[in-house]
Amino acid sequence: MAAAAQTKRAAKQEGTIADVFTTLSPGAEVAVLPARFAQLKKDVLADMGATHASIVQAWKQVLADLEGRTKEIVNLGGQVIPRVSFTDIERGLSNTQKDDIKKSGVVVVTGAVPKEEALRWKASVKEYIAANPVKGFPANDIQVYELYNTKPQIAARTHPAILRTQQELLQLWHDPSNKYVSFSTPVSYFDRLRIRTPGDTSFTVGPHIDGGSVERWEDPTFRRVFHQILAGGAGWRSHDPFDVSWRIDAKQDLYNAPGQCSVFRCWQGWTSLSTTGVGEGTLRVLPMLSLATAYIMLRPFFHVSPAGGEWELDLESSSFPGSVPGKGQELNEETHPHLRLDQTMTSIPEIQPGDQVYWHCDTVHSVEKLHGGQNDSSVFYIPAVPLSVKNASYIRDQRANFVHGLPAPDFPGGSGESTFIGRATAQDITTNQGRRALGLEPFVSKDGENNELIDTANRVLFG
Repeated sequence: MAAAAQTKRAAKQEGTIADVFTTLSPGAEVAVLPARFAQLKKDVLADMGATHASIVQAWKQVLADLEGRTKEIVNLGGQVIPRVSFTDIERGLSNTQKDDIKKSGVVVVTGAVPKEEALRWKASVKEYIAANPVKGFPANDIQVYELYNTKPQIAARTHPAILRTQQELLQLWHDPSNKYVSFSTPVSYFDRLRIRTPGDTSFTVGPHIDGGSVERWEDPTFRRVFHQILAGGAGWRSHDPFDVSWRIDAKQDLYNAPGQCSVFRCWQGWTSLSTTGVGEGTLRVLPMLSLATAYIMLRPFFHVSPAGGEWELDLESSSFPGSVPGKGQELNEETHPHLRLDQTMTSIPEIQPGDQVYWHCDTVHSVEKLHGGQNDSSVFYIPAVPLSVKNASYIRDQRANFVHGLPAPDFPGGSGESTFIGRATAQDITTNQGRRALGLEPFVSKDGENNELIDTANRVLFG
C-alpha cells in the first residue's frame, strides 16, 4: 500500500498560525521590499500589454464602481451574505443562488450535518486535547490548535453531506479545456481547528487573502489569472474568478513558508461546532469578489501624489501594500482605503453546529477582534478542493504524513501528533468516497468523465 511511503516534499519548520500573518505578531515591523519589486511593476505591465493610459483608465473605473458597491454592502449588512440550505445543495442551486454566491464570493450552507453530530465532534476533540501535549496559538491560552489528525476532523472531512456540499460549490468553477480538473471529485486538504473562548482578543486576524501575497504579481503564471485586470482599460469587468485556466499551475508559495497553501484550493471553508453569532468571534468577509480583486491587483501601481491628495501612477517605488514575502496578502484602511474595510467587512450571521461557510480563495476575510459571546466559537477548517494532478501529488504526501501522525505538508512541521493517544488512522475512514478523498483508494471515472486525469492521478497516488 502506497500510503506508508514517506512524504516526497520537505517538511516546513515548526510554528503556529501566527507565522502566516503580521497581524498576529504585535510589534513586528514590515520591511521595505527590495528594489527588484519596482522593476517587477514595469515587467508585469509589459507582460500584460498594458499602457500607462490603460492602467490609469482601469483604476479610475474601479474606484468609481467601488463607491456604489461599498455603500450597498454597508446598507445591507449581513443580508448581503448568501445563505442556502443543504436541501438546496441536494436538488441543485438555482441560477439566482449561483449568481449571488459568485458576486459575493461567500456562502453559508445550513443543515448539512446534524447539530448533535457536530457537538459530538467537539466533545471528542476536547477529550483528545486533554489527553495530549497539544500546541497552538497563543501558547499560553490556545485558541487555534496545531491539530490535523484527530478522529472527528477525519469524520468531518469525509462526511457524505460535507463532500456533497463541496461537489455542488466546485461546480461553480469551470475548466475551459475540460481536461485538468474534476470538479465532481473533492479531495481532502487537512487544516487546523479553532476553539475560541469567550473574551478572547488574541486571535485577531485582520483582513487578508490566503494563498500568497506578492506571488500574485511575481509568479508569471499566477499573474495570468488576473490578466484582464492587469491589461488595463475596461477588461477588468471581464475577469472571471471561477476560470481555472491559469490557476492550476500558479505558484502561490514562492517562499516555501509554513502555512502557505500550495494546492489549487477553490473554496476556503469551515464547519461550525458551535452556535455563534455576530460579535462572538466569528468570520468576517468582504462580500464583493470581482470588484475587490480588481482593486487589489491594481493597487500597487498607484499612490497618493506627494503634491496633493490625488492618486497617480507609481512605477518607481517597490511598494506592494500589504504584501510581505512568505505571508498572506494583508489589507487595512491605510493600505487599501477605497475598500472602506472598517465598514464593509461583514460578520457571518448566526450559524449553528453543523453549518458550513465557504469563501472563494480570492475573498478578503478576517476574524472578529473580540469574542464577546458566552460560549466557545469553534470550527473545523475544511476547504473545498477538486481533484487535479497537482492536488493528487499533494494528497499523496499528505497521506504519508497522516499515516505517521505528522502535520499536513503545507503547515508548520515537527513531530505533530505522531506520539498522541487516540489520533485517527486510515481504518477510521469506512466509505469509499471518504477513502478516495484522502488518497487511500483509487479514484473512479464516472461515465467516462476525465478519464485521462483520473488515470494520471491514480498513478501519482499508487504508482
